Amino acid sequence: MATGVETNTLEASYSEPEANKLFRMVMKYKGSDLHLKVGRPPSMRLTGTLREMQLPPLTESDMERLMFPLLSTRQRTILEDEGGVDFAHIVTDPDGTETRFRVNLFRQRGKLSLVARRVNNTVPDFETLGLPPVLGEIASHDQGIVILAGVTGSGKSTTIASMLEYVNQRERCHIVTIEDPIEFTFVDKKCLINQREVGIDVIDWDTALKHAVRQDPDIILVGEMRDRDTFSAALHAAETGHLVFGTIHASSAPSTISRILDLFPRDMHSAMRQNLVFNLKAVIAQKLLPTAKHWAEKTGQTRIPTVEIMRTNPTVRKLIANEEDVKLAQAIRIGKDEGMQDFTMSLCSLVQAEKIERSVAFEVAPNPEALKMALKGITLAEPGIL
Repeated sequence: MATGVETNTLEASYSEPEANKLFRMVMKYKGSDLHLKVGRPPSMRLTGTLREMQLPPLTESDMERLMFPLLSTRQRTILEDEGGVDFAHIVTDPDGTETRFRVNLFRQRGKLSLVARRVNNTVPDFETLGLPPVLGEIASHDQGIVILAGVTGSGKSTTIASMLEYVNQRERCHIVTIEDPIEFTFVDKKCLINQREVGIDVIDWDTALKHAVRQDPDIILVGEMRDRDTFSAALHAAETGHLVFGTIHASSAPSTISRILDLFPRDMHSAMRQNLVFNLKAVIAQKLLPTAKHWAEKTGQTRIPTVEIMRTNPTVRKLIANEEDVKLAQAIRIGKDEGMQDFTMSLCSLVQAEKIERSVAFEVAPNPEALKMALKGITLAEPGIL
């Protein structure tokens, strides 16, 4: 493929925002992201690589002309007050088909820049995403908290959507999502699903969650648990009989425990550990990796998650209660018969299935030596942890 992407003949087929010409290019080439920056031509990410479109560099007036019509009055105020704003942008075809983008518009060096992630119209299933089937069991809990851990862009939201869709196809229940912005649009199947977008459907997150627990939900998606108030509210919802899904920025399943505790003062850590013992059902940590070339050609899948799963069995609960977080990684390895796995186990299976290259696996492996031994079929005996 050439460095640039041929786009200079693009024309919108009917009246719509001028910026949609650029969004449509991402759709046409099946790109994952759109990047706009003053002084550079528009770019899109194709199969993990950022490529410039064959268009002139954007000026400040170009960015303002393209972007301001996409913003509501509230979003324009947030941009001016905070220097950045998140929102969803929907491109609608004449036949009514919608493509949703998750957009972050921000200022850098005083000028506007944009990064927009294309979100699929349909919610993919576990097999399509390359996720372990045990996530279906985790999604079927009656109550508690399920946490998705990972950095931005690691696919946490997609995994949660897949888990909610699993429930939607099998159980009769009420799902309430609180999102900013909405990333996947669900179609009611066996479930009744109400999706609320902060700033459009409800004024703020706190109000949305207050309403949610009064709306007879079985499952609540609260999005990112970024501070003490957010996590406390999610915990309260779990304690009152709901299954709560949330995301957090953490590098692994075991480190998620300390990341949660960091949200609270030290004198609350003991009480928080007890709350986690009673309410935490699972932590799913993941990273997105580029697929092997032959796998991408065969399936069209250019990225695949490596997944670490920690379920709170009696051993995990005891370690959390006793502040022995350092032993959680070992408990995950021992719990493989319960569907648990660490990143080494996940990477090993991906390499053996030829879905990713060995070099990619070793580049991201937390313990390259352990991965090397696993690929040779060598399993070390685990010492007792209790």
